[in-house]
Amino acid sequence: MKAAYAPYTLNFITPGGTSRGVMTTKDTYFIKLWDESCPEVYGIGECALFKGLSAEDNESYEAKLQELCRNIENDIPTDLSAHSSIMFGFESAISDYANGGRRIYHPSPFTEGKYRIPINGLVWMGTKEEMLKRIDEKVNAGFNTIKLKIGAIDFNQECEMIEYMRRRYSVNDLEIRVDANGGFTPDIALQRLNILSKYQIHSIEQPIKPGQWEEMAVLCSKSPIPIALDEELIGITNPMIMMELLRNIHPHYIILKPSLMGGFSGSLEWLRMAAQFQIGGWITSALESNIGLNALAQWVATLQPKIPQGLGTGMVFSNNFQSPLYQSKDFLAYNPQFKWDIPDLNWITI
Repeated sequence: MKAAYAPYTLNFITPGGTSRGVMTTKDTYFIKLWDESCPEVYGIGECALFKGLSAEDNESYEAKLQELCRNIENDIPTDLSAHSSIMFGFESAISDYANGGRRIYHPSPFTEGKYRIPINGLVWMGTKEEMLKRIDEKVNAGFNTIKLKIGAIDFNQECEMIEYMRRRYSVNDLEIRVDANGGFTPDIALQRLNILSKYQIHSIEQPIKPGQWEEMAVLCSKSPIPIALDEELIGITNPMIMMELLRNIHPHYIILKPSLMGGFSGSLEWLRMAAQFQIGGWITSALESNIGLNALAQWVATLQPKIPQGLGTGMVFSNNFQSPLYQSKDFLAYNPQFKWDIPDLNWITI
């Protein structure tokens, strides 16, 4: 088996704002597997590094990719326990190759065009006027669940936006989720959650920065709004620590990004453990290209989710790849008649 990897930079159509800053580009990597006797049949996966957020974001990242490629060619296992995005890409490439190198990672009614995944609409941070405009655009596009990024502009203005939403759309017409990305401090978080609760919000993701287990546990026990952990889970792959986190904090939900949380296998372990504590959750993308989003969506479809997932990021990049994925109102779907258009990438062989 041969292996190679390729770097790629995705360009945002509109800068994406979060409480951690504004993104205009996102670097990612791809891994490719093939047999020398039949090079036209290959598996491809996206090693979706998220700089500034991934636990493996360091100078040795490409060295790990090179190690993996060498080990694949020599049939030697590679320890990827500390490299979630590489695990995500490697698992994807293996599944793709095993299914004939057709970008079919998990065959199901979804890949046959017979099942659609419910998704939420995502509104990035911006000025109050920009966000209000984006909110109306998402509702007009058919979304019944909208996720707002908050925590970067004035909190009173954010409340005004949510109040605007509730004046126009009742709780029966529109579900509102908010994501603070750790933007609140522990001393003011509960006060802000109490204020937000009057707008009948479904949930809030990561109200305070990760690593503050005691403070987060208090918030989860007292918050009038269900709390979902997101960044809190990143980089934790030890099953004992995973179990301890869920037991001590006991959130209402966990939000899983497989490329940041141990790949597909690691995410399944999180789901299994959460179920033991009656903790719900859903899956979101981590700004992968359509290659990674495709693998992620196909995996999510096998779980047959009942609530909206966070997979609506396929149209945020100007140089994304043409794929069979398409968005129809508040669903992500797959048309097997559509073709892939993946340009020649700068593959690096070892």
